[in-house]
Amino acid sequence: MLAVGVTMTAGAGMFAAARLGVAAHDAARARTAADAAALAGAMSGRSGAAAMAEANGAVLVRFGPPSNQVGADVVVEVRVGAARATARATPGS
Repeated sequence: MLAVGVTMTAGAGMFAAARLGVAAHDAARARTAADAAALAGAMSGRSGAAAMAEANGAVLVRFGPPSNQVGADVVVEVRVGAARATARATPGS
């Protein structure tokens, strides 16, 4: 019985470690996708940001600024799995 308990505890620990690894990987992918989407959005607008987010395995959740603020910083938020990341870029820089 002790062997079964030890095996189950080890299995649960490995499962938890795997889930943490996936979460860390998704967070890193989300940061990369947000950076790329913000730069693309500064150059090409919302459609460029959405395309770049998708190309990096993310979904564009939010894009700013409002269209009436020409030349303002572009701020994007993307999601990869449960991870979210935000990035900012300045047009023309």
